[in-house]
Amino acid sequence: MVTTPHSLNSVLIPGNLRKVHHIALNVKDMQASRHFYGNILGLHELTGDEVPATLVELVTAGKVANFVTPDGTILDLFWTPDLTPPNPDPEQSFTRAYHLAFDIDPRLFELALAVLQENEMAIAHGPVTRPTGRGVYFYDPDGLMIEIRCDPQ
Repeated sequence: MVTTPHSLNSVLIPGNLRKVHHIALNVKDMQASRHFYGNILGLHELTGDEVPATLVELVTAGKVANFVTPDGTILDLFWTPDLTPPNPDPEQSFTRAYHLAFDIDPRLFELALAVLQENEMAIAHGPVTRPTGRGVYFYDPDGLMIEIRCDPQ
């Protein structure tokens, strides 16, 4: 048995994990995904010196695109042109990920719905109103469910 100065129980205690560092998604159509995350959702795409040094070669080759969410989490898109889900029906969950949720100011929720409609995004569910707030669910170009949600007003 290997001993270390810290057991896992002492390292992985509440408060030691600081934040989500990044989320990585495989995407079939990089251009459609870049348009979706950059133009429709309005996330900032990292370019030039903003791209992490470890990813410059992949970004230059068009195999990776990096976006940053408003809270600073990095969203990495990895181009996987042969990607096919086991079930092409996006209503059937085909990964362990259920959805990616973005929070929005409640005053902007209706405007977000209008952007989705203007871009002819197929709404999967909603908008729904719950005690936890309002939400609308739709799919990215690869069938991953996306939620835009807000706290109750």
